[in-house]
Amino acid sequence: MKVGVYSVLTAESIPVTTLARAVEERGFDSLWVPEHSHIPTTSIYPGGAGPVTREYGHTLDPFVVLAAAAGVTSRLKLGTGICLLIQRDTIQTAKAVASLDRLSGGRMLFGVGGGWNRPEMENHGTAYATRFQRLEEQLEAIKRIWTQDEPEFRGKHVRFEKMWCWPKPLAEPHPPIYIGGESDHTLKRVVAHADGWLPRMRDPQAVLAGIGRLRDFARAAGRDPKSLAVSAFGVAPRDDAIAPLRDAGVDRIVLGLPAEPQDALMRRLDGYAALVTA
Repeated sequence: MKVGVYSVLTAESIPVTTLARAVEERGFDSLWVPEHSHIPTTSIYPGGAGPVTREYGHTLDPFVVLAAAAGVTSRLKLGTGICLLIQRDTIQTAKAVASLDRLSGGRMLFGVGGGWNRPEMENHGTAYATRFQRLEEQLEAIKRIWTQDEPEFRGKHVRFEKMWCWPKPLAEPHPPIYIGGESDHTLKRVVAHADGWLPRMRDPQAVLAGIGRLRDFARAAGRDPKSLAVSAFGVAPRDDAIAPLRDAGVDRIVLGLPAEPQDALMRRLDGYAALVTA
């Protein structure tokens, strides 16, 4: 089982070049970063759980961050956790991911999701009610752009005529696509449109049950369950939290890095590195 790390990087946090080198040197397989273009000041967490943490309004662009990380590493996988694809232009995002994958030697992991911050997505002209339909069309359109010389797409939310769009990704057939979320709708979406599932470990038992349902949905759709990777996001760095995921066949765990001074962060990475060895 592979071990990656996740960090919300801002202009005030540790430089990504320093972090990426340290992560690779300690044997971690991947570095994941999130995306928020901005945070409207009226934003609240789903369910009315309170105002959104201000750091999300300070996040750096994930593709710029990962490009910088790619330049100082040679093995480290580069993941978006997650890219808010529904807030992005489909064609430009396809080019950005393909460019990063090719320049990094095929190390891109494309994690996407439908998002939850309604005012943020509506500022981009994305309708909250149809965001998942848009996401599904975008993923299928992007795969065509990556794999066809003259792709075209005619959907309700994404439309383009035959075109030329290079570079193509280095990864074959394309960078792995992971979809975040925990609902059965998400699991079915993973089976239909993606290569893996990126669940958040807010409820470990629900995620473990979801792995079984994901495999059931795959078999029902005529897809080999083994073709779907699971990267569990935000796992507690403890053996008792990791062992059930390993037993369930999870491919990767992703450990969170809090915002803290560089020395403290390096000590935390050293502690996490013991899990990589284990």
